[in-house]
Amino acid sequence: MKFELMIKNEDKLYIPVVSDGVKWTTNRKCSPGKLTFTVIKDGVIKLTEGDHVRLTVDNKGLFFGYVFTQKRDKKQQIEVTASDQLRYLSNKDTYVYKNKTASDVIKMVAADFNLNLGTIDQTEFTIEQRVESDTSLFDVIYNALDLEFSHKKKLYVLFDDFGKLTLKSLDNMKVDIMIDAVTGENFDYSTSIDEGTFNVVKYAYGSNKPAGTKVVFAPPVRFENGKRVFSESQKQWGILQYFLKETGVVKNEAQAQEKANALLSLYNVKTRRLKITKALGDVRVRAGSLVYVKLDLGDVEVKKYMWVEQCEHTFNESEHWMDLTLRGGGFVA
Repeated sequence: MKFELMIKNEDKLYIPVVSDGVKWTTNRKCSPGKLTFTVIKDGVIKLTEGDHVRLTVDNKGLFFGYVFTQKRDKKQQIEVTASDQLRYLSNKDTYVYKNKTASDVIKMVAADFNLNLGTIDQTEFTIEQRVESDTSLFDVIYNALDLEFSHKKKLYVLFDDFGKLTLKSLDNMKVDIMIDAVTGENFDYSTSIDEGTFNVVKYAYGSNKPAGTKVVFAPPVRFENGKRVFSESQKQWGILQYFLKETGVVKNEAQAQEKANALLSLYNVKTRRLKITKALGDVRVRAGSLVYVKLDLGDVEVKKYMWVEQCEHTFNESEHWMDLTLRGGGFVA
């Protein structure tokens, strides 16, 4: 494994001397990819905010972004953080649009903010009309992708692929590797019902006016012999309620109940968290990838594909490993 870090300042290219290697971090949602490294300052290299930063591994382009932050110490070591172009999706704006798919929305935003586009898989659901007021571009896009999931039950991953804004369906994010006790040095595993676990969903829909708001519950509230009937998880854990209010998302009670039921099936489980540390590095893996996990965690044995919520690659001389935060099948990030 050979990695090369290059910085472009004005019209000059530099290959800096770095200490402690290079870290590339990606998150699945609403966060840019970041590259962090420490440059040993010499009399040649020049570095300023906005400079282009490129990382290649075995001649494969992995990261392309821009210097956003520098930290210096008295030894003239410069800690640099570069972000890919997803950073510009933190900008806020107001959008009013009609008859667009989520793919169309991404292309619209990219054109308005001069972002480079790569492969954009075509989503299916057409949004009749939507108003996004004073909203981050991340939220504009992910609100459209959430509507795609609500109506078509399809998930997509938005990321920067070496300088190109890319959207891929989850089916196209599988990586043919296996994380097990051999390929992963260690893992952190925890269980809880303290956050992210709910056994009642109260879903309010309709207009913003109090008289126009309607509510459904999942599971539906029911009584027998004048007493409320509780589910098994409600008896064991008590009432853990998730409340969501949306306007313009569902059209009738049947759709509202369907969404509430879907949310309940997602949240009515014990929260499990799993992080793999120092797995053997594979540059194909990033946040949003699907990797096969085979691990005995003590109270449960995992044998399935899991979604990478966060991925941190570390490159140091001839070493390459990665830390993976995983989700899926009751595991959350």
